[in-house]
Amino acid sequence: MKILVIALSGIGDALMFTPALKILKQELSSADVDVLVMFGGAKDIFLNNPNVNKLIHFNFLKEGIFNSLKFVLSIRNKYDVTINVYPSNRKEYNIISFLIGAKKRVAVEYLRMNGENFGWLNNITVREDDTLHNVQTNIKMVEKLLNKKTDEEPPLQLFLKEVDLQFADNYLKEKKISEDDFVIGIHPGCATLKNHIKRRWEPEKFAQLSDELIKKYSAKILIFGGPEESELKEQVAERIKSDKAIIIETDSLSKSSAIMKRCNLFVTNDSALMHIASALSLPVVAVIGPTNVNYIHPWKTKYKIASLNLDCSPCFFYSPKPLSCKRDDVKFKCIKELKVENVLAVIESFLSERNKF
Repeated sequence: MKILVIALSGIGDALMFTPALKILKQELSSADVDVLVMFGGAKDIFLNNPNVNKLIHFNFLKEGIFNSLKFVLSIRNKYDVTINVYPSNRKEYNIISFLIGAKKRVAVEYLRMNGENFGWLNNITVREDDTLHNVQTNIKMVEKLLNKKTDEEPPLQLFLKEVDLQFADNYLKEKKISEDDFVIGIHPGCATLKNHIKRRWEPEKFAQLSDELIKKYSAKILIFGGPEESELKEQVAERIKSDKAIIIETDSLSKSSAIMKRCNLFVTNDSALMHIASALSLPVVAVIGPTNVNYIHPWKTKYKIASLNLDCSPCFFYSPKPLSCKRDDVKFKCIKELKVENVLAVIESFLSERNKF
């Protein structure tokens, strides 16, 4: 059997499929399981995964319609099964799966805009459930394909190479991070497509929070983010009054992830790095505004959520529509009025339990 996992959405979404991928390969050990990704970061997630037979990287956005169609037709009828990872509620992903020509096309039947996005092109589906984590929904898809219920819910799977771990050791030595230092990683960014930039806590608040953590805990702050977030990281760093903040710049997600392993705590927006922190088993404080926490809370690691828990939250569910706010008083109040002291209180309650983790 040849199976193609179609993971064309974000880095975090790719990572949240890895527990289901582990189960799939355990149950169908003789099957070839290939993975198709669009973003370089998602490629890094699967690069060293032993459950992947072949990793295919094709940037549909960059290549355009003609080259994309040519590529899809080049792999047509080569697979018995395609699986669209959850979430991927876009008609383009369903069309790609259909054109590949697998007899079994596994996907989620979405509660919102499923028909408009050609969800009916899939023939093995599970109904979306807003109470479940993305990992659990991905596992349910694999169970439906296998026609078998499994009780296993593995942790996120991230495999770092020794060369990346050695790079991290050298990097930390250069930055004078010792074994005795209390290190807190922060990620002030998140995805920006479809107005998701509105999920971000303000950079000045991350800076103020960092000042408090440095003052109260003598913490060293590592500022993480992708190459497209360099300016954002600078904005945070220049607002931090102490010299104990370090901007992390590397040429790969794997190297950044290896450096993240050193963190004693990770404070982050709802982002791909939140899920990487989970995969690394780091204690996580997640700053959450409009997102449904059931979907994305840090998986299989110790965590706390910093949120205002407004009556209108959550308002972000999986749909191709851009993120929007229907409040009349303060747009995206859930994130804009989340104060530094709110997040600091959550962190302090977590740190008071440090001996437990």
